Amino acid sequence: MPDTKRFGIAGEFIPPGFTLTSSLPWSRANFSLFYDGPADTWMQGLDVGAVVHYTGQYEDDNLSLTTNLLGGAKPQTPRSGPLPWRARKVREWITLDLIASYTFNLPLPSAAEVPGFAKDGGKNVKAKDGKEKNVLPVSTAEYNLCGWRAWLNNMTLTLGMQNVFDSDPPFVGGNFENGYDESLATIKGRFWYVQLKKRF
Repeated sequence: MPDTKRFGIAGEFIPPGFTLTSSLPWSRANFSLFYDGPADTWMQGLDVGAVVHYTGQYEDDNLSLTTNLLGGAKPQTPRSGPLPWRARKVREWITLDLIASYTFNLPLPSAAEVPGFAKDGGKNVKAKDGKEKNVLPVSTAEYNLCGWRAWLNNMTLTLGMQNVFDSDPPFVGGNFENGYDESLATIKGRFWYVQLKKRF
């Protein structure tokens, strides 16, 4: 509106459906640390990691933002809004996720010599009668493993846990629907999962 002063919404809780954006805390960050097992050892298929999700403090609705957007005469700070006793901050929220996976890479069985074929295929070899014969090379086609090894090879087993410490989302008074900011947090709590993936 032309008769209102400019105001900012950074660091504010945005009520659901009020704007096209979600809430805008001053700071959000994800920190991750992962480890891959060393090659040429039984640990080469091992991957473990941890991810920390951080959402910093921001202002609750406090009615100052709503008043401004509805055409208030001047921008108001949370403590100078129409209900200053409601002025409060939404506390920070920190969660930890853990993940571990192992990919089975079983070695292929060693190729056995086939009678009548040369190791250095394609070269002439001497037969028992003393004559040289041109021998075709041994096939380089790989044969699939059989049985349980075939199913286990190239399979990845993943175990994970989200929100390890079962942290509740911070209370948001401006969200009358459920009391927390669903654009930034979840009430799912600690969550375990198992994943099995097979590559053919």
